[in-house]
Amino acid sequence: MSLLPTLFVSHGSPDIALARTPATDFLKTLRQRLPRPEAIVVASAHFEAEGHVAVSGDAHPETIHDFGGFARELYELSYPAPGDPKRAAEIVASLQQAGFRSAVAARRGFDHGTWVPLRLAFPEADIPVVQVSVDPSQGPEHHLRLGAALSFLRERGVLVVGSGSLTHNLRAAFAHLRVGERDAPTPAWVSDFARWMGEKLVAGDRAALEAYRDEAPFARENHPTDEHLMPLYVALGAAGEGARAEKLHESRDYGVLAMEAFAFH
Repeated sequence: MSLLPTLFVSHGSPDIALARTPATDFLKTLRQRLPRPEAIVVASAHFEAEGHVAVSGDAHPETIHDFGGFARELYELSYPAPGDPKRAAEIVASLQQAGFRSAVAARRGFDHGTWVPLRLAFPEADIPVVQVSVDPSQGPEHHLRLGAALSFLRERGVLVVGSGSLTHNLRAAFAHLRVGERDAPTPAWVSDFARWMGEKLVAGDRAALEAYRDEAPFARENHPTDEHLMPLYVALGAAGEGARAEKLHESRDYGVLAMEAFAFH
């Protein structure tokens, strides 16, 4: 059995669940690029835990609408995929063996970093899904190690997905979102950062990627806080040493949200 790649997807604004954009068109074709996974494990930027790693363990997670100010229809959407308590316990054990404090989190539903892209990519909602938290107090090195502790899942037919955003300046995004400017022009500070990240990922330059906040152009403008980039490092770490990136998609939403997706082989 060939190993599944790991994935990083930019989930962008929650309203891509309803909109028609280049990113939604891409996500709707994603399942056609992959063998059907046994389960999906998502490291979501919207599942945060400091000082430990939480792993969702409910058998039937609810859909969380963890956002405000959008159309009523968005709050009526759900993603009724099952959870996977047994696999969640296995993930916790692997994380603990790797030196992480970790525990199963009960009553933790699917946040929009998980259900929005999965609803587009796997609309049947018939594949078990487990969420793994990111730590907003930790940087790339921590999340690469976290991903490495999840690498065993690939041998079991599990798709590991990091769901965040290649760029995430909410102040700039909301300026366009409030007036519906999905096609707003992209400023150089977004393009330069996205290009740098893409080049380093494809080259497999982990040293530069770990030091992105110091080395990447306009790093702080694109990530005032970097929790939305940390799922990328989880996906990269889960692909194993020497993994290289394949860019699957590139587009912009509201001018400043880089919606890139990468596969790590």
